[in-house]
Amino acid sequence: MRALLVGLTFLLVTPTIGGLVFVAAMLRLPDRRGSIYDWGPRLWAKAILWAGGVRLHLHNAERISRDGARIYVANHISLFDVFALAGVLPRSKWIAKAELLRIPIFGPAAKAAGMIFIERNNRKAAFAQYEKAARTIQAGASVIVCPEGTRGDGYALRPFKKGPFVLAIAAGVPIVPTIVYGTIAVHPKGARRVRAGDVHLHFLDEIPTDGYGYDQRGELAQLTWDRMAEALHDVYGVASAAVPDRDPAGVAE
Repeated sequence: MRALLVGLTFLLVTPTIGGLVFVAAMLRLPDRRGSIYDWGPRLWAKAILWAGGVRLHLHNAERISRDGARIYVANHISLFDVFALAGVLPRSKWIAKAELLRIPIFGPAAKAAGMIFIERNNRKAAFAQYEKAARTIQAGASVIVCPEGTRGDGYALRPFKKGPFVLAIAAGVPIVPTIVYGTIAVHPKGARRVRAGDVHLHFLDEIPTDGYGYDQRGELAQLTWDRMAEALHDVYGVASAAVPDRDPAGVAE
């Protein structure tokens, strides 16, 4: 029943808010804090969270940037990770897989809102999009990335791809490691059902990118992974096994 409510809410709010975003884009309204491109995605996500019966709990919310761009690096285990993060982070853009562009209404609306779509199997195209993302960040918008690449079946961290950390170095802004916990109980990977539940977002200490170059992207990725793995273990008892990233393209979702 709740899954049906979520589906109906998605079908209602997506074209409504998406339509407003399309109009704003056609009118060339500037993408800035407080614009439709800022509050529209948050309102969309909050509506779906409400339909899903999700109770959000923010930990160290003071680490959410209100005065500058950041790169939020999050783990990924459920579609509701997207709604939870999008519902609370101001003026943020997602880096997402290009396949999502094919979703009717949602894909074009997300693109109009400034979301950045990556062709994960095309290294050259992917890094061109990361360059676009760097310009977006330098213009003042934050970016959310999930460097594991795809949703996992459990909370243990999987290897990080290095593309997002190349982006962080190029943009020259801090990384905010972010832990999402509770979304598996709400909507696990591959499931159709949705259950009401508590979702926790933990915002960890920022990691400055000053002094890092392209050759240190792996070190930056490992540092971020270590911080997140430590937090998952300390707070929830989740143990993550470090496995090297064997993807030569280093492209993340």
